[in-house]
Amino acid sequence: MEIFTKQLNSIDLERGLVLPRDSNLEHLQPFHGTIELSTIVESSAGTRLPDPVTIHCSTRSGKLEFTRGWRDIARDAGLKSGDIVTFYREINGGAQYKMRVRNAG
Repeated sequence: MEIFTKQLNSIDLERGLVLPRDSNLEHLQPFHGTIELSTIVESSAGTRLPDPVTIHCSTRSGKLEFTRGWRDIARDAGLKSGDIVTFYREINGGAQYKMRVRNAG
């Protein structure tokens, strides 16, 4: 179940990924402050980063933002401004978060 899709800009890559206003947050477990989301990252071709990455999701200035862990994903996946990420929850014998990345070029 998709939580959000976003085309990245330079601020997302440098500071942290702010979740879009239209994100489907009912698929995130409720929290206040910070939550850790163990996430599998894969390309649109199905290639995965070797290990799940823990993303810290926190509220900043009233907005949800991926902070620690997100920059590792961006670096390891070679993400650039204009690339598209889709974050979703997949239930397959248990809840699991996944992020699919698609390069704009």
